[in-house]
Amino acid sequence: MTTTPLLEVRDLSKHFMVRARGAGRRSTTLRAVNQVSFTLAEGETLGLVGESGCGKSTLGRTVLRLLDPDGGAVILEGRRLQSSHDPALRRAAQIVFQDPYSSLPPRMRVGRIIAEPLLIHDIVAAGEVERRVESLLRDVGLKPEHAAALPSQLSGGQRQRVGIARALAVEPRLIVADEAVSALDVSVQAQILNLLKHLQKERGIAFLFISHDLGVVRYMSHRIAVMYLGRIVELGVAEEVVHQPLHPYTRALMAAVPKLEARRATIRIESEPPNPADPPTGCAFHPRCPIAEPECSSDRPDLIRWLTGRDAACHFALAETSNGTGSGAPPVDTTGGAA
Repeated sequence: MTTTPLLEVRDLSKHFMVRARGAGRRSTTLRAVNQVSFTLAEGETLGLVGESGCGKSTLGRTVLRLLDPDGGAVILEGRRLQSSHDPALRRAAQIVFQDPYSSLPPRMRVGRIIAEPLLIHDIVAAGEVERRVESLLRDVGLKPEHAAALPSQLSGGQRQRVGIARALAVEPRLIVADEAVSALDVSVQAQILNLLKHLQKERGIAFLFISHDLGVVRYMSHRIAVMYLGRIVELGVAEEVVHQPLHPYTRALMAAVPKLEARRATIRIESEPPNPADPPTGCAFHPRCPIAEPECSSDRPDLIRWLTGRDAACHFALAETSNGTGSGAPPVDTTGGAA
C-alpha cells in the first residue's frame, strides 16, 4: 500500500427532502450523509458498517457520483471529481450492487453484459472482445460457456460473479461493494468474499466494502469505519476496532455478533434508532447510550484521534463501561483527525 491515498473523501454530505404528510406540516431535511471524511489507500479495504438506514449505501453512491453531493469533495487519484461522467471516475471506479439479479439486464446475455464496458471504453479491439470476456469469466470462477446464458439461467452466486466480472472489465483501481454478499446463501457468501480477496491480491484493487454484517466486514477489511445516523463515529484498524472498540455504539455492535467478544464490557441497545429526519441534538447516539453524560445531549463530538490510528466521535471514548457509567479522559492526540 502507498502512503498517498487513492481516494480522499472530505466533509461529504448528501441530504434529501422528506415531504411531510398532512395539512400544515413542513417538509424536513434528512441528512443521510453528514460531513463524512476518510481516505482509502491503494490495495486497501475499508469496511463501512452500521445499522440499516445509517447512510452507508448513500455514502457509497455519493462517492461514485451516482448521487450528487450537497457538500464536500471526492478526490480520486489526486483529481477532484465533478460528475459521474468525469473521465477520471468512469474507468477508475466501479460498483458491485447488493442484488445480483436486478443489477443485471435481464434480456442481455452474460457475454454482452461483460463486453459492453469493453466496447464503450474502447479497451480492446473488436476482434479481441470475445477472448477478453472469456478471460474475465475465468477470473471470477465461471466458464466460457456461461457467456451464452441469460441472468435468469444462473444462480445468485453466479449472477454476482457476472457483476464482478463486469466491474473488472475496465480495470478499476477502486470498487465499491455495496452489500455485495447479503443476498446470498452463507456458503456462497464465503466463496464471493474469497474471490474478492483473491482479486485484490492479484490486481491491487481498493475496496470500499459496505455491509451491516460486522463479522463479514472484519474478515474483509484492513480498516473499519462505523457509521451512525449519517456520520462516521469510529474509524481504525479492523482488529483493533473489533477487540478494543472506543465508541459505545461500536461496543453494542460487537455484543450483537455471535462468538465475537470484545475485550471491554459489552453494551446492548434496547431502543430503536431515532428518526434520521429528526436526529437528537448533541451526540446522535446519546438517547440510547448507557454511558451518556449531560454534555452529550448538547455538544456533538467530532471524530478525533484518541489512540494511535484510532478515531472516535465520543466525549468518553476511553471510559470504562463495566458499571454502565464512565468518566471521560482526554484524547491522546487531537490533531491527527480521521485517517
